[in-house]
Parts: sequence; C-alpha cells; structure tokens
Amino acid sequence: MNTFTNTNFKTSQVDLALLILRVGVGVLMLTHGIPKLQMLFAGGEIQFPGVLGLSPAVSLALAVFAEVVCSILLIIGLGTRWASIPLIVTMLVAVLLVHGSDPFANQEPGLLYLFLYLPLLILGGGRYSLDHLINTAQRPQLAKS
Repeated sequence: MNTFTNTNFKTSQVDLALLILRVGVGVLMLTHGIPKLQMLFAGGEIQFPGVLGLSPAVSLALAVFAEVVCSILLIIGLGTRWASIPLIVTMLVAVLLVHGSDPFANQEPGLLYLFLYLPLLILGGGRYSLDHLINTAQRPQLAKS
C-alpha cells in the first residue's frame, strides 16, 4: 500500500511515464492531424477557419504541421521540447479562438491536449527518446573540447 502513496519517484519511473505520455498523446493527435493532412492535399476548397488574419489554407497548413509533423517528432522523442511548442500554440488557438464562444464541452479536448503537452515542454522526452540518444552521443565529444 505504501507504493501508491510514495512521492519519491525513481528517474526510471519518470522516464517511463514520459515515454507513455509522448507516444500516447502523439498517436492520439495524429488521429486529428491525418484527416487535416488529407484535406490539405485533396485539391478542393479548404473548409477550415482562418485565424489571426491567416487564410484558411495557411491556418490548415500550420495545424497539419503541428498535429502531424510535431506529433511524429513527439512519438520518436526527437526535439521533444521544440515539437511541443507548435502543439501548445495550436491547442491555445483551438480553445481560445476557434472554439472560444462554444460550450465548454467543445473546448475540453483542446484543453486536455494542452495540459498533456506542458509536461513534455518542461521535462523533455526522457531517457527513452532520440533526444537522449543524441545528447548521450554528444557528451564525449563535448568533454574533449
């Protein structure tokens, strides 16, 4: 029983939690981004809200970049902190601008994603990421400099 109330986390537990968070939120966001990617390349009229003075096509392209490209980067743990920034901005735009006047139920998914991206911005990808592999490979070279 003491295990469930313990607040002294091992680094390996945090790294595992970050892996689960990265892969889970990345895959779930891809389910939103891939239909937008298909819409972007469908060739027809783009039915997407233009925000912040941007055209619907530019707004859609930015959403696709965040929801597809940045989600893939999160899944593999490459540039995790950098990749989380466009996703955070996209969720803020969705919640505050696109669904700003909608009922809370329509804003809630964007807020949930936003709150999942914030720990990734703060903590990074963890040990089970390409970020960690790259940083580990560079350390011996930095020590020689």
